[in-house]
Amino acid sequence: MTRPLFFGPVEAVRGAAPGSAFLLGGDEGRHAAVVRRLAPGERIDVSDGSGYRIGGVITAVGTGSVELEVETVGQDPAPRHRLVLVQALAKGGRDEQAVESATELGVDAVVPWHAERSIVRWRGDKADKGRQKWVSLVGAAAKQSRRSFVPEVNGVMDTTRLAAWSKAVDQMVILHEDAGETLAQRFAALEASGALDAPSSTAVVVGPEGGISDAELAKLGAVGALPARLGPHVLRSSSAGPAALVLLNHLLGRW
Repeated sequence: MTRPLFFGPVEAVRGAAPGSAFLLGGDEGRHAAVVRRLAPGERIDVSDGSGYRIGGVITAVGTGSVELEVETVGQDPAPRHRLVLVQALAKGGRDEQAVESATELGVDAVVPWHAERSIVRWRGDKADKGRQKWVSLVGAAAKQSRRSFVPEVNGVMDTTRLAAWSKAVDQMVILHEDAGETLAQRFAALEASGALDAPSSTAVVVGPEGGISDAELAKLGAVGALPARLGPHVLRSSSAGPAALVLLNHLLGRW
């Protein structure tokens, strides 16, 4: 069984050495001591959120902290193929459901997208508050799934900014029900061409409830984004991205 994972300050986590004592305080320490009710003798991991993980046995529990004796330290390997979810803002919390599930499934970054047909809008102060909510969401989901890497959360983008940002990834795939090829076929072609022989990055674009407009398809297609369908059924905005990530984890050998 995997050990509970918590997040600690970068300098403190990276400065820990086998045999040393490490104090986990703050919100994470309170969660370990009060909510989880962990006890001396139990083992936990602590990460800096960027893949560096220490493991140890709890030696003492305070009212809002736990102290452990460090047994192991080291950097977890980053995936060879990086996955990014571009998630359109959606009503009813469906965008948040998608981001949470994507984090559990191993996504490396998420991009909030103001799609043309998005009902939810992040403007002004709401943009920063919305992003911070997603930051908290991916942090909690990473901890629950014992991930030492917390996905990056980009600032919200409209389609013009998204088209410019696409240069940051090797390939961008737009999930669309009318696409002529499936996601599996797209990646079979990439593999056959040798495009996946080297480390790569892929962005998966998911539209809102009303779908992606023809104008958005054209604008993203002009910068090389390719449409692909998942299968014979139309999925909700909350499930399309996670479904694609499951398939890509398999196709890219991440699982």
